[in-house]
Amino acid sequence: MFSEPHGFGRTARRSSGLAVIRRPTASARHRKLAGKSTRTSADVHVIICISNKTCVQIEIVTRNGTGASSRLRTRAQPAAATADAADEPNLLAGQAAGENFPVALRLLPARRRVHLTAVYGFARTVDDIGDEAPPEQRPRLLDDLEADLRRLYARYGGKSSGSGGDSGSDGDGEEPRSRVVRALAPTVADCAIPMQPFLDLILANRQDQVVSRYATFRDLLGYCRLSANPVGRIVLYVFDSFTPQRAELSDSVCTALQLAEHWQDVAEDLRAGRIYVPAADMETYGCTEQDLAQAAAPPPVRALMAFETGRAKAMLDAGAPLIGMLRGSARVAVAGYVAGGRAALAAIAAADHDVLRTTPRPRKRRLAAELILAYARGR
Repeated sequence: MFSEPHGFGRTARRSSGLAVIRRPTASARHRKLAGKSTRTSADVHVIICISNKTCVQIEIVTRNGTGASSRLRTRAQPAAATADAADEPNLLAGQAAGENFPVALRLLPARRRVHLTAVYGFARTVDDIGDEAPPEQRPRLLDDLEADLRRLYARYGGKSSGSGGDSGSDGDGEEPRSRVVRALAPTVADCAIPMQPFLDLILANRQDQVVSRYATFRDLLGYCRLSANPVGRIVLYVFDSFTPQRAELSDSVCTALQLAEHWQDVAEDLRAGRIYVPAADMETYGCTEQDLAQAAAPPPVRALMAFETGRAKAMLDAGAPLIGMLRGSARVAVAGYVAGGRAALAAIAAADHDVLRTTPRPRKRRLAAELILAYARGR
């Protein structure tokens, strides 16, 4: 649930939520980096980073206009996940946090800014290991990162370790070895975040290494519970706003944002060897994997996407009352997440549900309108 539809939500396709701001860059460059054309506004964009691996565009600006958002979308720098797990997985996350995320975070109070930067760095690192490291190294790197997370909670977590596993008392245990995990220490201590959401993000990436197809929508929801929902819950802790009722609504928003990103990126995911569209739904609408590989969506694929986006919209609307339960910067942030999801789904509909010809992206005006409406109505 950062700003990167894609999480209250999977950023980097699973990561989460603040707006990153940059000056507009050439759309051709974005298309080249992304590997295909995109349906974007010529105006300034806004990207909201969400689940641990997503990016719904709301609006954007960087200090120097270097096109940082394209790096967020493509994650074209795998070095962070390929070297020694103790330190090297932090390089990419550190660069992302140092160059892009803080620009947007200036809009928030300093305390929230520091904590969300630390969470973003961890979520981004997990995702880069799962997506960019050599496949044979990914399980070991994820294991090493989990071991380091457990060191953190053993030393600093105290009661915050909660459902996340065993931990020692405050001040005991070994110092975490990786910079990205050490950076979480003040956040874990100040915000009393349990370990389980962080463990779930790692587990989602483990699942990505062995699961590339989902038989049913229920199976896909199980994946979203690991890849998207934890970030929303973490962000609620950071904003001192966590309650069981709010967490349930947050889960609905985060899952919807993750689904929106999946439906935008059907073609991109297929090129990566993954299909998130449930096999049962594909069978119902008479779609095959060959249909998903076409340059333009045939009628069965369009009908299927209309169904899937309708279901995602209903889930997003069900979680939107969370906005009305929040105040201040938390309300603005969550309204932004919901607005980004609604605008992304509207962009798919505007493309006549053809998610294969281009990647449908919302326009700036639609995003701004959705944000104002969501904030004012509180849902």
